[in-house]
Amino acid sequence: MPAARPNSLFGMGNPLLDISAVVDKDFLEKYGLKPNDQILAEDKHKALFEEIVKKFKVEYHAGGATQNSIKIAQWMIQDPHKVCTFFGCIGEDKFGEILKQKADEAHVDAYYYEQTEEPTGTCAACITGDNRSLVANLAAANCYKKDKHLDLKENWKLVEKAKVYYIAGFFLTVSLESILKVAKHASENNKLFTLNLSAPFISQFFKDALMEVMPYVDVLFGNETEAATFSKEQGFQTEDIAEIAKKAEALPKVNKKRPRIVVFTQGKDGTIMTKGGDKVETFPVLKIDQKDIVDTNGAGDAFVGGFLSELVQDKELEQCVKAGHYAANVIIRRAGCTFPEKPDFH
Repeated sequence: MPAARPNSLFGMGNPLLDISAVVDKDFLEKYGLKPNDQILAEDKHKALFEEIVKKFKVEYHAGGATQNSIKIAQWMIQDPHKVCTFFGCIGEDKFGEILKQKADEAHVDAYYYEQTEEPTGTCAACITGDNRSLVANLAAANCYKKDKHLDLKENWKLVEKAKVYYIAGFFLTVSLESILKVAKHASENNKLFTLNLSAPFISQFFKDALMEVMPYVDVLFGNETEAATFSKEQGFQTEDIAEIAKKAEALPKVNKKRPRIVVFTQGKDGTIMTKGGDKVETFPVLKIDQKDIVDTNGAGDAFVGGFLSELVQDKELEQCVKAGHYAANVIIRRAGCTFPEKPDFH
């Protein structure tokens, strides 16, 4: 079988350094956090990141949605290293240095745009018992600039080397022009451009940006909540996930050489995938005992990573979904978006 070649999978997004620690209730209360939350840091949370590092035993991981998926795709592929390229913006600081080291350990070919105006983006995972309260401070991740990084000749060469592209919807809030440049390149060269709906707020508040990119999307990912919000915002007038997938597939598309594929996960329920025309297929997820589930947080990113690892090796779509289910099943048994040394996927 042809192995994947270096730099054939390209990701661009918001790189965050995940800082996770088991904290106490007082710490949550001090910063007004719920035990199971996902929020963006406000001013009152700014000191939290320094304090968690000083006060508790922390673990660091390279994070952020796109980077997670890219990292998992690389883990699934194993050899060669650096099949996956990643672009994003960090600060010139100690968290940035840790992030570079972590990306390197994951064998991802990360090219960060480094700037001094904002510190490296972080996401604190404050763990109490079975709960994780997530506080993300995008900071530098928000500062990605097309003209300062993507347009540079040596960086653009890496974009051209790739044959599959993946960007999480979160990046629409940062640099729409960067996404469009990559998406148009993929479309014009009959390569695969893939996008994730990422969160309901993207379909709601960044609808115009999302719909500017949609004509270039060859594979659209999302979960059932994101699909439902997308349907509502697009006026599809249906809450049926399979119907939403069909309608999303039928949206205008620039590259007519390939039909759009829509893949919607539904947690423990089957994953839905369009098959061109009016066909939709449902794939059951791998069974898992409730007591084995540690943290479902990275499940969506893991699914995409598994899917992309097979897609970049020209595997059948069914095989891509299986790999996605496998990766998600591994990730939800562990805290954070972490994985064992080697996958056991066949």
